[in-house]
Amino acid sequence: MERVEAELLTDGGNDAVVRLPGRRFPGVLVQGDSLHILRSDVAELATACERGDLDEARDCAGLLLVNLDALLARYETALSEHELPRPY
Repeated sequence: MERVEAELLTDGGNDAVVRLPGRRFPGVLVQGDSLHILRSDVAELATACERGDLDEARDCAGLLLVNLDALLARYETALSEHELPRPY
């Protein structure tokens, strides 16, 4: 394990925006339980698609999109507050 200092651009919640040494742009630190939930949501979407259940797939995809949009908004807000450009 290596210890490094990172720049914390938001509070340290479940989706902290941090910049690691040597990186131009920050990233989002996703806690393991949140990552597992995200993976489970994608698996649920895939299962609905395999079953051909388009209504369920649409609902799952919509929830995923809402969650990812919130994460992206937090990231973009942090960049804006620290006057950092977006990497895209």
